[in-house]
Amino acid sequence: MTAPRPIRKLLVANRGEIALRVIRTCREMGIRTVAVFSDADRDSLHVRAAYQAVNIGPAPSAQSYLRGDAIIEAALQVGADAIHPGFGFLSENAGFVRKVRDAGLVFVGPSAEAMEAMGEKIEARRRMMAAGVPVVPGTAEAIDDPQEAVAVARDIGLPVMIKASAGGGGKGIRIVREESALVSSIERASSEAKTAFGNGAVYIEKFLEEPRHIEIQVFGDSHGNCVHLSERECSVQRRHQKVVEERPSPLIDDEMREAMGQAAIQAAQAIDYENAGTLEFLVDKHKKFYMLEMNTRIQVEHPVTELTCGLDLVRWQLLVAQGEPLPLTQEQIHHEGHA
Repeated sequence: MTAPRPIRKLLVANRGEIALRVIRTCREMGIRTVAVFSDADRDSLHVRAAYQAVNIGPAPSAQSYLRGDAIIEAALQVGADAIHPGFGFLSENAGFVRKVRDAGLVFVGPSAEAMEAMGEKIEARRRMMAAGVPVVPGTAEAIDDPQEAVAVARDIGLPVMIKASAGGGGKGIRIVREESALVSSIERASSEAKTAFGNGAVYIEKFLEEPRHIEIQVFGDSHGNCVHLSERECSVQRRHQKVVEERPSPLIDDEMREAMGQAAIQAAQAIDYENAGTLEFLVDKHKKFYMLEMNTRIQVEHPVTELTCGLDLVRWQLLVAQGEPLPLTQEQIHHEGHA
């Protein structure tokens, strides 16, 4: 259990819309904010909106927003208590989380251990299988031997997906419909993953025909509480990138919604998850659902949930980071309307 530790000054390790979003809630809660900016963002709106601002380097992200050392140094320099990572940049970097906490600062997000458990997809599949959370049929280990890949594909049935274990954003993914294309697809997916993520490990999953993509917003605290805040549907995609996010999903009914919510809570509790997170599921044409992955941060799409439940999820993040229990129980969370 985390002892309560009030946040009085918070550094937002991001820019643009999410920085402004965090600053808005901090202002409402009486928390002073510190913006960071690159040379190119000196006159950006988030810089003007914050109580203080610190330059952390040249325009390229690798020399500014991805420099965890510079961000931590800035936080210590201005006397900040905490760092909110927003989304993107360092928001799911377990090494950065450890350094933040080693510096005596509060990280507004989950633990490094939870990030590592869910950030590497093969390890996440293993953990979820052990916890009894339904996952898409496929391998629980990286594929090294092409003949093993052929045997797995025959066992679960074509079509299959070759997926990068460390991937994201649609990179390192290949759909294979013919056995003859399996080996070359593995090689291409592995090469792309190695270039994009520095990790060429790939695994095989059954490719679900006519799938729908449903994600469940979850929240955990340091007191052992965990709730879900219902679903968002993001089936309308282009090149594995979301185009439309909607709540409620027109696909699922109350019974299925509750079953998916409980599966999401089960997944989060299996890794002692704290703060905001999102479990992504695929639903097949028979309405069977399978966990796909977990986003260990607040998402771009979180306002869709906020609009139907009337809650400020960034405020919840800050309360949990301070060591406070979740403001509401599952029975007290209600949704109304459409977003």
